[in-house]
Amino acid sequence: MIRMWRRFPACAFFSAVMFMRCCTAQGHQRVNPETQAPIRFENTLAQSGILFRLDNGASAHKFQVETMAGGVAMFDYNNDGLLDLYFTNGASLPSMLKTDPKFYNRLYRNNGDGTFTDVTLSAGVQGSFYSIGAAAADYDNDGFDDLFVAGANGFQLFHNNGDGTFTDVTEKAGLRKTHPQLTKGFAAAAGWFDYDNDGFLDLIVINYLQWAPENDVSCVVKNIRTYCSPDSYAGLPNLLFHNNGDGTFTDVSETSGIMAHIGKGMSVAFADYDGDGFTDVFISNDTFRNFLFRNNGNGTFTEVGVLGGVAYNEDGKSIAGMGVDFRDVDNDGKPDIFETAMYGDAFPLYRNLGNGTFEDIDINSHLKPLTARLTGWGTGICDFDNDGWKDVFTSNAAILDNQEAINDMPYRLPNALFHNNHDGTFSDAGPQAGKDFTVPEAHRGAAFGDLNNDGRIDIVTTSINGAPEILLNRTSNTNHWITLSLVGTKSNRDGLGALVTITAGSLVQYNQATTSVGYASSSDKRVHFGIGSNQTIDSIEIRWPSGIRQRLAHVLPDRILSVVEPAK
Repeated sequence: MIRMWRRFPACAFFSAVMFMRCCTAQGHQRVNPETQAPIRFENTLAQSGILFRLDNGASAHKFQVETMAGGVAMFDYNNDGLLDLYFTNGASLPSMLKTDPKFYNRLYRNNGDGTFTDVTLSAGVQGSFYSIGAAAADYDNDGFDDLFVAGANGFQLFHNNGDGTFTDVTEKAGLRKTHPQLTKGFAAAAGWFDYDNDGFLDLIVINYLQWAPENDVSCVVKNIRTYCSPDSYAGLPNLLFHNNGDGTFTDVSETSGIMAHIGKGMSVAFADYDGDGFTDVFISNDTFRNFLFRNNGNGTFTEVGVLGGVAYNEDGKSIAGMGVDFRDVDNDGKPDIFETAMYGDAFPLYRNLGNGTFEDIDINSHLKPLTARLTGWGTGICDFDNDGWKDVFTSNAAILDNQEAINDMPYRLPNALFHNNHDGTFSDAGPQAGKDFTVPEAHRGAAFGDLNNDGRIDIVTTSINGAPEILLNRTSNTNHWITLSLVGTKSNRDGLGALVTITAGSLVQYNQATTSVGYASSSDKRVHFGIGSNQTIDSIEIRWPSGIRQRLAHVLPDRILSVVEPAK
């Protein structure tokens, strides 16, 4: 069943894009990156009505948690077809409680005219604890996306009541019944995925350090008090909660094998990297080897990061892993992994070799010299210019707010954008992305989605003790696009985990439905494709989490298309 609920005409701007044929391994269409119109963004915060500022509760004490805020979720909480924004926020320290409205998490309703309205208090989602990560999805299949907030001193699950309000159901859902030292601990992120394909979304919580204000370590460099390295603290295991389908969850962290591995988790992303029909899990760890949990299809996971080639970078070293996206960047049908890291690490791009292993190709892709002098947090793999090839974005900033005094390096950094050159390499597109894009800030989280439904992927970032950036995509070309809004029936209603293959002329692409992208953030669940100059889509093939396969033929582009999972 297909329903088109909103359609827009193709852009009618002058195109500076020149297409040429090249003999690539896949025989795909290629655009000469030197002649194509640049990707451009405009920060529309000033006219948006958004007054949020991310307050990390900074103090002279330099509590470890202060460096970790904060995430952003991009989701349609009221089902009006427009993406709304939810920002996590800090708290008073050392209490880690939101003792002042300046620490409230904030929900902004998209008004559809470029402005947003603060509905935090009426919705009841201001939060109680020091908040870091956000994860949005419809866990009870009632048609309204719910919200999980991870942080220090506790986490919260907000159920969407469908009337503009949310209810904190953390206790009722059974999320605090076991492992109190972890459920009241230090969680940086979380993600929704259906690991057993039973039609209900399960929840993984990514824990960071064994830290609390009372055990905060004091570190001094050059007689300057600063934040300590994560090496000063032990790591934590992560938590996995199975959705029982009745509004409650069962803690399966131990029986699944997830809890057996202790790391220093920062982010999580999902994909079926081995094509067996079950969603696998990648966790980026800070100063500790990454985890890749292969889904065994029987409720258990096997950690294969070392064997899979993603535990360490190409030099065999663990990195300060921050954000991650798990998505096919080279249009070969196999999801790859891109991870942000700290200055000096360079950001690894793990190419999926198709045999259960990955190879770090940041040198061959040209990303190593482009990222070696950056510290990155949020990231996303998206086709920002709709040319049919996914580009890479990173939100950047140093970790220490007194970085300049300690090592003469800048704290605030501009965002970065790496354009996909269609030949396995990337080029630096940030300097051409507009003056709003290159403003140095203390960036942290980033979320991705089409805020104004014009077919171009927008970006929202957060910055510590600063305002967010509402980066609307202003790229001007005549490339076409399609966005799929999936509605599961036998599968989870959001269709998370669905694999989508799209063919338009000689261009073949692959993507999946997920909201778990980047650092501490949650992105649009809709699946977006650019298709370049192609004016029709030959076929769209969907492999739903239930195993049902669906094929659509001869689809017109430049629309948001609602696709309902068939009965069989």
